[in-house]
Amino acid sequence: MLEVRDLHVSYGRAQVLFGVGLEAPAASLVCLMGRNGVGKTTLLKAVMGVLPARSGTVTFDGRDITKLKVHERVRLGLGYVPQGHETFPQLTVAENLQVARETAGNRRAGVVDEAFDLFPALRGLLKRRAGFLSGGQQQQLAIARALVTEPRMLLLDEPTEGIQPSIVLEIEEAIRQLHAAGLGILLVEQYLELALRLADRFVILDAGEVVRSGPADDLRDESVRRLLAV
Repeated sequence: MLEVRDLHVSYGRAQVLFGVGLEAPAASLVCLMGRNGVGKTTLLKAVMGVLPARSGTVTFDGRDITKLKVHERVRLGLGYVPQGHETFPQLTVAENLQVARETAGNRRAGVVDEAFDLFPALRGLLKRRAGFLSGGQQQQLAIARALVTEPRMLLLDEPTEGIQPSIVLEIEEAIRQLHAAGLGILLVEQYLELALRLADRFVILDAGEVVRSGPADDLRDESVRRLLAV
């Protein structure tokens, strides 16, 4: 469903990605891994159109989307949860979800309730401003906000980073349920054990290049673990 080919991305004059390629098939969960600063977040931003590509292509469901704007990619079925549980802090939980639905042009009844089925605690917080939520609640809202656009492929950038353990477990279970329901997921994750529990396949970046990829079971190999060691 999602295919990246020979992607080069820069911040100004500083090039970050050098000919990156990866595939995330429909209904698969691919874990994007690597040490800090190797280009994982940059890759997700380029896939979503937040950052422009200097060269290379991003294809989604057979269509070249390399030049499309962010909202156009959302309407085609790409969902994105940035790093750092980003929300609109001055808007309520309900307003955050409404903005996302309007961006995607999604008016289907019941889509918000489906997101709340994954994160029931949000039901009682509809009128609370996002800026007053805990970090874990904000992350749940960020994921719910992406889900109400009804994506066919969800990009998650370290969704468990800096989150209290109880909510980490809830987020892991939500990802597992979404995957089981057939949603394609590209997950940036640092924790090897979490990747082993969730992923079908993995891709490892180092210095802006893909240095290893394969089935998730290969993450048990010592040579692969060394690529992830700090």
